Amino acid sequence: MKAAKDFLEEANAIVPRLSAEDAVAKYKAGVGVFVDVRDSSSIAQSGTIAGAHRIARGMIEFMADPATPMYNDVLQKDADLYLICGAGGQAALAGKTLKDMGYANVTNIGGFGDWKAAGGAVES
Repeated sequence: MKAAKDFLEEANAIVPRLSAEDAVAKYKAGVGVFVDVRDSSSIAQSGTIAGAHRIARGMIEFMADPATPMYNDVLQKDADLYLICGAGGQAALAGKTLKDMGYANVTNIGGFGDWKAAGGAVES
């Protein structure tokens, strides 16, 4: 039987992690699609990356599958996707799901607090 730490270890082994500073540099260079995978109440409390797409982890399978009516076309299989959450765990798990669905370029950029501390652009 798997525990939460087992799922996280597996996800972290599959989804590369980028430092907040490097992620901010990618953002400033206009590279990739930034996605906040937290739920709307968490984003409402802290804000998010300016211009980030908001796709809650609980909806990622539906929004990443072109065969569903909920498909979000910002999620392209060949896009560079940068995922953020509160601390990095949800982003890792969502990233593993995307990898399992055939998305090749998925990166975990960790937690929103680190993004802010690194001087990343934010919005309410």
